[in-house]
Amino acid sequence: MQMVFEPARDNSAANVPPIAPAPAITYLNDFPSTITSDNIAIHGAQENQTERSRLKTERATEQTISLYYDLYTPDDATGRRLPLLIALHGYEGTKESMMSLAQKINSTDFAIVSLQGPNAFFVRENGEVPQRVGFGWMMQYKAHETIRLHHDTLLSIISELAAEDAIDQQRIFLLGFSQSVALNYRFAFTYPDMVRGVVAVCGGIPGDWDQDKYHECATDVLIIAGETDDFYPLARTSTFSEKLKRRARSAEFRSYPVGHVFPREALPGIDEWLRARI
Repeated sequence: MQMVFEPARDNSAANVPPIAPAPAITYLNDFPSTITSDNIAIHGAQENQTERSRLKTERATEQTISLYYDLYTPDDATGRRLPLLIALHGYEGTKESMMSLAQKINSTDFAIVSLQGPNAFFVRENGEVPQRVGFGWMMQYKAHETIRLHHDTLLSIISELAAEDAIDQQRIFLLGFSQSVALNYRFAFTYPDMVRGVVAVCGGIPGDWDQDKYHECATDVLIIAGETDDFYPLARTSTFSEKLKRRARSAEFRSYPVGHVFPREALPGIDEWLRARI
């Protein structure tokens, strides 16, 4: 897989509005299932085929794509191996918006990578002509390919930065919002002890979490939930910590009086939680 660094890097905090609520209007007919498609179960069920459909053969051709991410390092980072925070936006997000959030959490102690999802689309706001491009992660069609792409991309980024002697591989953290949360869980518990901590904001756990495919590991989890989140209701998210403790070293749950947004009130607490583990 070809990973591409941005040619220019700005070490100053990005001037992007950090908190963006899930849009009320979208051109997708089934928006709730799209934004929560990160926690679908992977299975091998096949549909019944007619005689005509048996004459068709589905083929795939593998192509190389570039996935883009922004890399931030503090001004005084020269000669130091920094802990790494990999931040992933939610549905309709961008790497710029998520980098702004991550820098507001901590812009002095971490190297920060903000990775952009592979699926680009126009975002309609207030029913008007598309004003911007948003990005997403999961696809219901052949979801295992999206999961593999996410995992391979994170492994590639970590490998590249470690080869540059820029990060401490024993201090890697994942930060995800909404759709990217379950992907980060899948990665952390597929590659045991590679990730020290996972911060999961307004997202779900994998639909196949009860299967034996994931490993126990020394990874801590911080769950941030919105008390009025329509996509991930509190009655559901409040059960996640006990489920995650089956494999995580620890799992802590915190809720805030917000909907499906990244709560501003959570930023200082996330910073404190991260610094306690570096």
